[in-house]
Amino acid sequence: MSNTLLIILFIVGYAAIALEHPLRVSKTATALLLAVVSWVILIMMHNGTKNSLLPELSHHLAAISEIVFFLMGAMAIVELIDTHRGFRVVSNLVKTKNKSSLLWIICFITFFLSPILDNLTTSIVMVSILRKMIDDKKDRMIFASMVIVAANAGGAWSPIGDVTTTMLWIGGQISATNIIKMLFIPSLVSMLLPLIYFSFKMKGEKINEIEKDKEIPQPYSTHIFILGILSLISVPVFKQLTHLPPYMGILLGLSVMWVITEILHSKRERKDLQVASVLSKIDLSSILFFVGILLTVAALQTAGILEHTANWLDTTIPDKDFVVTLLGVASSIIDNVPLVAATIGMYPLHLFPMDHKMWEMIAFCAGTGGSLLIIGSAAGVVVMGMENISFGWYLKKMTLPVLIGYLAGVGCYLWIYELIAG
Repeated sequence: MSNTLLIILFIVGYAAIALEHPLRVSKTATALLLAVVSWVILIMMHNGTKNSLLPELSHHLAAISEIVFFLMGAMAIVELIDTHRGFRVVSNLVKTKNKSSLLWIICFITFFLSPILDNLTTSIVMVSILRKMIDDKKDRMIFASMVIVAANAGGAWSPIGDVTTTMLWIGGQISATNIIKMLFIPSLVSMLLPLIYFSFKMKGEKINEIEKDKEIPQPYSTHIFILGILSLISVPVFKQLTHLPPYMGILLGLSVMWVITEILHSKRERKDLQVASVLSKIDLSSILFFVGILLTVAALQTAGILEHTANWLDTTIPDKDFVVTLLGVASSIIDNVPLVAATIGMYPLHLFPMDHKMWEMIAFCAGTGGSLLIIGSAAGVVVMGMENISFGWYLKKMTLPVLIGYLAGVGCYLWIYELIAG
């Protein structure tokens, strides 16, 4: 009875999260409410085992807190770079007036910046740059849409490029070096096919004169940009050398930047450029959303619902490659965070160890599959708001080329896996 109630509650809560804008209720509020009510039901329906469930809740919260501290540290570092106008370094690299060339430059900068900053932040940065370069609304919509594709593709092959990949990395399902080695080429392929398609459509066309950046540069902007990028890149290296969890590496990077910025700005009295001020700008709402969703999924796992779901899937659709490919398509409709969290709960590490084929495919499909629809990823939703891109326009112009790229990427991964496994 309790399991049925939990399933119904999850479906209703998830529908409310998906319909956040029509209902005008924050998805964060819904997720937190869903989490608490799920655990209340679980505890109330298992009075005899209440004492054993409380340590289970503490165990799940400890695992979730690792992700939360990592995200907070990463967000603070990125916000510190942005406050110093450090991303002007990226915009200064772009000089061409040719539309096709500009599209390639923007996409490749996005593809290589996203694994470091994360796909959401990179999308915001790159679309902000595009706004200063392209006046034509229709052209900018194509460019912004390709930024979504490139950011999601770039985030998939890095342990810190996407929240779901970070979850898999912190959870021990994937290792940093292996995910880069196995997913770099498939991710590149998934971006290249739609990129080639749109660059041919723009071939020979020119953009208007590039406007000069009128932003007032902040002191030490280049230094902070380089220091921030090095802090983020060093996290996987730190984990490899010390075997400490990733959140310790990100906290080390943040603390070093904190000390340096305090020293640099102490004489200038620029408190707005120091970490204490930057921390107030962190997107706490997104972090609490992850907490709510992950606690809800933890309740389903504790109740045994995810295990039963996994057994049903194994019986109904034994081909896991097909299941994970469908999961990627589903992530364009349903948020990929709970999808991946549920998958982690369904398949234990003792049956599917670190760097198993299934985990690598999940990282790729959940990351790149979100580009199929504009509402399929956090990057897409943010760009949708920034550029006022409609769901229908994206579906008509982007979905088919992106789907071809996605399926080609899946095929590329399976080919690479067979080569290495063979």
